[in-house]
Amino acid sequence: MIDLKLLIENPEKIKKAILKKRYQGDLDAVIKMDEERRKLMNEMENLKARQNKIAKEIPHAKTPEAKTPLLEESKTLKERLKELEPKLEKIKMDLEAETLLIPNPTLDSVPEGKDESDNVVIKTVGKKPEFDFEPLDHMEIGLSLDLIDIETAAATSGTRFYYLKNDLVLLEFALLHFVMQKLTSKGFAPILPPVLVKEKAMIATGFFPADRNEIYHVNPEDDNLYLVGTSEVPLCMLHADKIVDPAKLPMRYMGFSTCFRREAGSYSKDTYGIIRVHQFDKIEMFSFCDPSKSEAEHELILKTEEEIMSELGFHYQVVNICGGDLGNPAAKKYDIEVWIPTQQKFRELTSCSNCTDYQARRANIRMKGPKGTETIHTLNGTAVAISRTLVAIMENYQQQDGTIEIPEVLRGYMGGRTHIGK
Repeated sequence: MIDLKLLIENPEKIKKAILKKRYQGDLDAVIKMDEERRKLMNEMENLKARQNKIAKEIPHAKTPEAKTPLLEESKTLKERLKELEPKLEKIKMDLEAETLLIPNPTLDSVPEGKDESDNVVIKTVGKKPEFDFEPLDHMEIGLSLDLIDIETAAATSGTRFYYLKNDLVLLEFALLHFVMQKLTSKGFAPILPPVLVKEKAMIATGFFPADRNEIYHVNPEDDNLYLVGTSEVPLCMLHADKIVDPAKLPMRYMGFSTCFRREAGSYSKDTYGIIRVHQFDKIEMFSFCDPSKSEAEHELILKTEEEIMSELGFHYQVVNICGGDLGNPAAKKYDIEVWIPTQQKFRELTSCSNCTDYQARRANIRMKGPKGTETIHTLNGTAVAISRTLVAIMENYQQQDGTIEIPEVLRGYMGGRTHIGK
């Protein structure tokens, strides 16, 4: 949630940072609503103070003539407070509803732009793989080696689901072991979080109300829970409504979970294969840190993602996401896109976001700082999204004889094998 105090004290600066995200709301109306809220609160506080004063004076009134006007004033004050209370409640509710829609202001280093076409490539690493044969796409490879079954999954669950089979399952677990060892060496504590959460968790992390149509709602009449699209959600809630010890910051976690996304806005995109699916496994990094250190923490998470990409031997680029392509919670985001040979283009494999105080303010996560209690910062980053990473390995490491070479860094997790398919 945006810090309304900052918006009121620096309206032009905050407006500029929010409008970079193509925000369509009326910030002036929000400021006016907050002014009205504070005006009502001030009036009610004054009325209550007068009420308390009268309550102390009444017992000391010597005569009925002295007591009567005090009693009448007390009755008038009570009626006025009764009149103002619902007004204050309504404006509080309206203000909260509006502020929940306001995105996190961007950092200055976020480029201007309307959509993904304006994202800025800041680094390209490695070289495109060269083949002396016509490379196959991941589904052709998966079918030929009996690694992926889309057809049976469609009959079982519908479109955009898949069965992983045989050695591709082993490759997934090799990836998970490799990434978990790397992250634990960097101080990320492993977590297996719940994947069903309450609505307040979705609101706290900024996925609601903006992305409600992307989330699966489970048994609304009974359980009223939501399937997470990323373990970022339950990881953030680890410290909800708590004051954390600043000496323990940064607190870094890695959450492994299955993730669920409706992909409601992408009906005609990536319907082929396992690039854009409704269910996939992922390891997510999450960090709670001191506000003064969140930009450095963001670079550390990006560096960790790059290490994983480099050790897997991928040709990739790092992209600074423009304001118009940023979601509500992120103040800045990097994507890492990996080269997919048969598509002849880079595709997003990981992302990492600095959400500054946006999620922590909603989740009420604070620390005792030098200036008193203050809201901390949260960051998140994909360590490995399994389905897309498997696609990248299959296509980049395919061999002329139809096998898949196993990246060297994963071979120790697959019994020393060098290839899938022989």
